[in-house]
Amino acid sequence: MARVILVGGDTALLEGLAQTLLGLEHKVLFATTVEEVAGMASDGMPALTVVSSAALEDAGFGATLPLTLGSALIVYGSSQGERPFLPARLQRATLAHLVLPLERHRLVALIQSFESRSRTTGRSMREDIPDDVQPEV
Repeated sequence: MARVILVGGDTALLEGLAQTLLGLEHKVLFATTVEEVAGMASDGMPALTVVSSAALEDAGFGATLPLTLGSALIVYGSSQGERPFLPARLQRATLAHLVLPLERHRLVALIQSFESRSRTTGRSMREDIPDDVQPEV
């Protein structure tokens, strides 16, 4: 189960994507603006943030997303030419630029690949090990 944060102002599009992702047993969170995402990523678990290019442009050039280790970003727009300029940190974390809803199947495939990668690297599960536990030698 991947944790997906959907960011944007197109409620109908995000609701349709959420229904698809919930049907595939992913955990889905919503945010209207980039600033709202900061509180959602506070637990340190990797998440895939799917953000609209309009939301990134509204946030300005100094836009930052709280990307934890293993997290990734997918930027979407309504046309192929809709690609915002991203700061270097966000460019490195970006898996793809998509045209939604046309490429929703590609989005689902990217999310499944992200989930598989998180499981393989061991980042999908948080291991809370008490400090007083010592390994036996």
